[in-house]
Amino acid sequence: MSDTTIVHLLRHGEVHNPGGILYGRLPGYRLSEDGVLMAKAAAKWFADRDVTALFSSPMQRALETAAPLAEAFDLPVTVDDRLIEAGNHFEGLTFGAGAGSLRRPEHWRHLVNPFKPSWGEPYKGLAARMRAVVIRAREAARGHEAVCVSHQLPVWILRLHAERRRLWHHPNRRECALASVTSLAFDGNRLVEVSYSEPAAGIAKGPSVAGA
Repeated sequence: MSDTTIVHLLRHGEVHNPGGILYGRLPGYRLSEDGVLMAKAAAKWFADRDVTALFSSPMQRALETAAPLAEAFDLPVTVDDRLIEAGNHFEGLTFGAGAGSLRRPEHWRHLVNPFKPSWGEPYKGLAARMRAVVIRAREAARGHEAVCVSHQLPVWILRLHAERRRLWHHPNRRECALASVTSLAFDGNRLVEVSYSEPAAGIAKGPSVAGA
C-alpha cells in the first residue's frame, strides 16, 4: 500500500439564493441549476482519482454536491458535523452597507475584533475542528484519497492553518471558489503538499455570498 494519502476539501456548488441572504447554517438552501452542474463537473474531475472515502457537511447544499461523487464511486456519504459552515452573527441577514445589516447600530458591537472574529465562530476553533476531520478522512482512506464536502470559510481557514499562515484575512482574498478543490497530500502522517483546483470554473454567472 502507498504511503501517500490525499484528502480533498470540496466546496459545495452555487446555491439558489435570490434574496442574497447570508444563509450560513439555515436549512433549506439547495443548489441552483448552475450549482448542480458544478457538482457534476467536480465529480467528473475526480473520475480518475483513487477516492475510497466520502464525507460531507450536514447542510443540504453540501449533500447535494456530494451526491454525484457518491454515485460515481459507489460510496456512502458519511456526514460529519465538523464540516459544517462557520457560525455567524449575521446569519439570515443581508450583509453590507446601504439596506444591509451594517447600517444598523445594534450590529456594530459584533464587528470590533476582526482577528477572532467577533461576529462569528473563532478561527482557531474552526481550524481545530476541520483539522480533526482531515485526520479522520486520512485514516479512512489511508494509501488512497478521500473527499470532504464543506464550505468556503472552513476550507479556507484549514488551508491557512495547513500552510502556517495567519488565520485572520479579508474575505475577498479567499482562494476558494464554488465547487473548488483544496487538496492536502500526506506522506504517512506528514503533510507534504497543498494544491488547489477549480473543476467548475466558468459555470457561475455571478458572485457568491462570501463565507457561504
